[in-house]
Amino acid sequence: MNDNIVFSDDNMLFAEEYNHETELIDESWKILIADDEKEVHSVTKLVLSDFQFQGKGLKFYSAYSAQEAMELMRKNKDIAIILLDVVMEEEDSGLKVIKYVREVLQNNDVRIILRTGQPGQAPEKKVIVEYDINDYKEKTELTAQKLYTCIVTSLRTYRDIKTINTNKKGLDKIIQSSSRIFQIQSMTKFSQNVLIELSSLLNLNKNDLCYQVSGFAATKDENDFYIFAATGDYSKYIYNNVKEVVSLTLYSKLYKAVNETKNIFSENEIIMFFKSQSGLENIIYLKSNKKINDIDINFIEIFCNNISIACDNIYLNKEIENTQKEIIFTLGEIVEARSKETGNHVRRVAEYSKLLAQKYGLNEKECELIKLASPMHDIGKIAIPDNILNKPGKLNDKEFDIIKNHCVTGYDMLKNSNKEIMKTAAIIAHEHHERYNGKGYPNGLKGEEIHIYGRITAIADVFDALCSRRVYKNSWSVDESVEYIKSEKGEHFDPVLVDIFTANIDKFINIKEQLKDYN
Repeated sequence: MNDNIVFSDDNMLFAEEYNHETELIDESWKILIADDEKEVHSVTKLVLSDFQFQGKGLKFYSAYSAQEAMELMRKNKDIAIILLDVVMEEEDSGLKVIKYVREVLQNNDVRIILRTGQPGQAPEKKVIVEYDINDYKEKTELTAQKLYTCIVTSLRTYRDIKTINTNKKGLDKIIQSSSRIFQIQSMTKFSQNVLIELSSLLNLNKNDLCYQVSGFAATKDENDFYIFAATGDYSKYIYNNVKEVVSLTLYSKLYKAVNETKNIFSENEIIMFFKSQSGLENIIYLKSNKKINDIDINFIEIFCNNISIACDNIYLNKEIENTQKEIIFTLGEIVEARSKETGNHVRRVAEYSKLLAQKYGLNEKECELIKLASPMHDIGKIAIPDNILNKPGKLNDKEFDIIKNHCVTGYDMLKNSNKEIMKTAAIIAHEHHERYNGKGYPNGLKGEEIHIYGRITAIADVFDALCSRRVYKNSWSVDESVEYIKSEKGEHFDPVLVDIFTANIDKFINIKEQLKDYN
């Protein structure tokens, strides 16, 4: 393999001493010279002054004692080579540095070349066996050419070790990132997290503080792509049309990826396109201010394969979720149909309940659970005889006792499931007729003894029942229904929820208008 090595011949030419504080190119191989003789530092820097390996020069650090060497190693974890003297302030100073680097700092990447002018102090055989060093040289044998050779072989080894470690970190990162990606079920959050994980993947093992990644995730509506997640230079463009943000050249590249349904990689840009089975089209764009190398691209391609699988999984899970929702709503509507109350009652109760839960401050997961589970609040009515369920007049005490049994019946039907939706539905079915003052049924629970799911659904159910026509009554106006709920604050209903309800009544009315009865 051509390592692009450039160096002078074996003749030592005197020149101005190299100053390690002089500004270098952005990337250099870092070398620590640890020796108590200043002349050794000067000669080493002079000999290696025009050295290059793979297009990168050298940056030198100087230490004149073991303590200085250890401190420099602690602060600079990316030093590639230590040219280490054995005898400095103490006879075994260099050996102490070796133990510190390998055992305390746990740095097994740096190549340690032990140089000694007193081989008797640290015999080669003993040191090679007992200390983790990579080469042993007597200063008298280390000519300019041999120093070149030693540095080249050490850098080549250091490079290969770093490549192996980067590959390992990259694969570990892909496994971790893929695991997180596979847990996400929202396509929007999925794309946002893909952007985050890819940015992290590109920054892997980059020590340069100037290394920056900018990019965005965009999804297509009916006409064009819009940015919904962004980082770096694009952070201020969230919700903007991609066409209004990027150059015409980049816009053409993006649509090339879309039209050819493929990913595009260039020296400092990545364009990823993926499409769900439902037809949703997404673009991930990333640009770096440094070159994206082959290792980066290999990691990204592996990650892309996992993204494609995860994208399909989201679609399949969404299909299953939508099917479950339809089954739940259908079960609720079957009960309503038996009551001769066709319409969108269960769907309105679901939306009312979710809105109340959000305004109350429950987390997103619980709000969605309440929405999914609340349509089954009256599932127990399936066991109530038609002559009682559809009686147009007032129920007698015996009939009312039978009606009240639907809470327990519904609970018994749902309680044994290990699914969160069914567990939530069991709570709601059991407790949505409890009253805040303790005079409800079936268990006479009071105040916060009633689960918040039950307290929320109680308001949603009663509000919609009051506003709807029933076999035993005509519909009330919204104003009459609201006044009734306000009058039952602290009696039938949780006072905090009543206040939330009345403060957001416009939103409830909007839901009511959007989900009007179809009969």
